[in-house]
Amino acid sequence: MIAADLKKRTIIMDGAMGSYYAKITGKHTELPEYANIEAPEIITGIHKEYISAGAMLIKTNTFSANRFVLKKTKEERKMIIEAAVEIARQAVIAEQVHVAASIGPIPDTIDKQILDKRSQEKEYLDIVDIFIDLGIDIFIFETFGDCFGILGMAKRIRARNEKAFIIAQFALDPEGYTRKGIHAVHLIETVKSSKLFDAYGFNCGVGPGHLYNLLKRMDINDDIIAVSPNAGYPEIVNERTVYIENPEYFAQKMSEIESLGVKILGGCCGTTPEHIKWIKLILSQKQTPEFKKRGSDQDIRVFSVDKKIEDFSEKIACHDFFIAVELDPPFDTDVERIIYNAEICRDNGVNLVTIADSPMGRVRIDPMLMAVKIKRETGVECMPHICCRDRNTNALKSLLMAGYVEGIRNVLAVTGDPVAPADKSEIKEVFDLNSLGLIELISNMNREIFSDEPINIAAALNLNVPQPQAELSRMYKKVTHGARRFYTQPIFDPQKLAFLPEMQEKKDFKIIGGIMPLVSYRNAQFLNNEIPGIKIPENTIKRFDPQMSREYAEELGVEIALEIAEKMRGRVKGFYFITPFNRVEMIVKIIRRLTF
Repeated sequence: MIAADLKKRTIIMDGAMGSYYAKITGKHTELPEYANIEAPEIITGIHKEYISAGAMLIKTNTFSANRFVLKKTKEERKMIIEAAVEIARQAVIAEQVHVAASIGPIPDTIDKQILDKRSQEKEYLDIVDIFIDLGIDIFIFETFGDCFGILGMAKRIRARNEKAFIIAQFALDPEGYTRKGIHAVHLIETVKSSKLFDAYGFNCGVGPGHLYNLLKRMDINDDIIAVSPNAGYPEIVNERTVYIENPEYFAQKMSEIESLGVKILGGCCGTTPEHIKWIKLILSQKQTPEFKKRGSDQDIRVFSVDKKIEDFSEKIACHDFFIAVELDPPFDTDVERIIYNAEICRDNGVNLVTIADSPMGRVRIDPMLMAVKIKRETGVECMPHICCRDRNTNALKSLLMAGYVEGIRNVLAVTGDPVAPADKSEIKEVFDLNSLGLIELISNMNREIFSDEPINIAAALNLNVPQPQAELSRMYKKVTHGARRFYTQPIFDPQKLAFLPEMQEKKDFKIIGGIMPLVSYRNAQFLNNEIPGIKIPENTIKRFDPQMSREYAEELGVEIALEIAEKMRGRVKGFYFITPFNRVEMIVKIIRRLTF
């Protein structure tokens, strides 16, 4: 039994099935559960890869095996589950590996039709009955947003097999809430008070860095915790959802999670057998490195400087060098901090404040409305990021017209980060358009509606991809569609700057170089391994010491940003500073030390 196994060792689970199936087959829109019948050898192969990598527990390929998602009859759904169990058992022959039933949440809506709760509950009970009849005695409820469904299933399992091992896993956002708006603390209280579960934990939703930060604030005691974070946050490349290849970093963070007392470790979306292999390796060689604290703490004070606010449009027209600063809109309705930060930017020579659009697909205040409020109250020119994820074409047009009425003349058109896989059963992406389509839409509106004073169209440029030439080709397409300014993802590798001179020779568009100050060793590691579009050289990361004080680390981050700015100068038409953790004072330090 797994309970006895847990007394002896940490259990390593497998990694993702869905994203790995898509990666090796190229079938990005097909449910892997169908392969239990149509291509069982592929699923068997995936199980065996995870076992060879070190997995001691594998999950059946049944996460979405309910008749509503599969759009199958009860009999067909039963056949798919039976096949999944048989495949998993065949894969573990002669291996000391546990097999667990994987059960995911049934969506509240299917094809825009709301499912009634009774139908959902009955389907959950039918599913666990099939697994119990097949002799399965380990159950994992994955990526749930509340306790609906899992309590009923756990009661049914306990009634039929009191010795079964039941794990409840919830999908959280970086703030510790599920897509249903319930905090992890309340979920844990419900699960523990029910006395129906052997273990609880979290999967999907966030990467290992955010999950570690959430777990270290929890009182785990002697609870059995099971965690399976994503490899990181995905990005959309050529219309495909792609995760960062980061198995060594992922395993290091999982080792830190294990140090908190977590007993069951695995991976969710974006993880592969290589991630599991690295977890096994690092846990087997686990050591606590010693770091020496370098230097002395420094108290760096920031002073505002009086600079005349120049009209942004005039700067562009005159080809002057300019400064843009990105601010993140808040998660709630408290806008005092972002307004204050915008005022600091205004008073320190910043020409443009950009407002990000829900980074990582998390809910924030709408950037267009936030930009309007900031411009009205501070007078600083604002550029909202407009993304295609949440609005159809009509809604995008309406938003652009509303912003135009309020004086917004600069927008950054982006496709938008995808919704986290754990949220997709509740939150539907729109994506009527991608960034190219949005740029073309704004260009058409400039001709037809905004002809007296057209909107300045900006777009994103990511030089951190493995094949920058492909990204440049896409950039030139954006130029033909109407984009005239390109804001790069933060650049840390000087080699990426080699692409800029050739591009800047073009007369019909301008490049603005992205710079994001690093604030600590953990911050650098997290950005490099969990945030798509950012790559930080190892020698840069090693300049930070994990034991540095906050003040000293921030000062080092400012120094590195200034070094990047100097190397970038002459290759770009402006600097685009991305503010870390609302620490706009760091940006002011950098601006004050720049020479023009």
